[in-house]
Amino acid sequence: MTALYVVFIVLAVLAVFYFLAIMPRLGRKKEKEKLLNVHYAHRGLHDNSGDAPENSMAAFQKAVKAGYGIELDVQLTKDKVPVVFHDFTLERVCGKKGKVYDYTWEELKEFKLFESGETIPKFADVLSLVKGKVPLIVELKVEWMELYVCTEADALLRKYEGVYCIESFNPLALMWYRRYHNDVIRGQLADGFTRTGEFKGLLYVVLQNLLLNGMTKPDFVAYNHKYAGNLSRKLCRRLYGNLAVAWTIKSQEEMEKAKRQFDLFIFESFLPDQNL
Repeated sequence: MTALYVVFIVLAVLAVFYFLAIMPRLGRKKEKEKLLNVHYAHRGLHDNSGDAPENSMAAFQKAVKAGYGIELDVQLTKDKVPVVFHDFTLERVCGKKGKVYDYTWEELKEFKLFESGETIPKFADVLSLVKGKVPLIVELKVEWMELYVCTEADALLRKYEGVYCIESFNPLALMWYRRYHNDVIRGQLADGFTRTGEFKGLLYVVLQNLLLNGMTKPDFVAYNHKYAGNLSRKLCRRLYGNLAVAWTIKSQEEMEKAKRQFDLFIFESFLPDQNL
């Protein structure tokens, strides 16, 4: 009996720890509602084989014109200019060696995106283009512990009058916002890391299962829709009422399926039905 009692106590403690570990920030319903009722074009309404490639001014202009929200990526140049670009490395998109932070803004602005005439845009210029016409999901690219991007992006966003939120795969970015700009709606990006076969180790188990939510207190969780069955993700939505964001939806069929599990959708490669 004593042994069973000890086991029960241990399991109860572990259960309490787990539910506290995955607990997001509660409330803020009105703020989060501003992000709803629109689908979000992943890196703009883009076509990498055409004249409006991902994260280009042309792709953002097309999204604004079509009335879609925009998801975009922000990182810093060598001279700490916030630019909109997804990959840390330049090779896939620009055909150049090295990383974004290896180059100054003056150097980067000469690089073309894929085969188009578009170039890497400044984050400030994208904000000027959008001007609050559609809501933004701003992903902060923090490779390890380089949190300068939070400082520089936030300085621009504090002057921006449109609806936006921030998100990041790196929990340190969310912790930065919790400390320095807690009013901003923030989201934890996550994936089925260990299930993809690309990532191994305890860190990715922790990130996959949202076990740092208790520290970062996200207002939403943006999860790879392919792994919607993740228990922690489901509990965040159903138990805690956390906003659930799906990425990246690539067909209307995927959209219809995801509607049962998510509240907000990031899409690419097709034009979704606007009847929300």
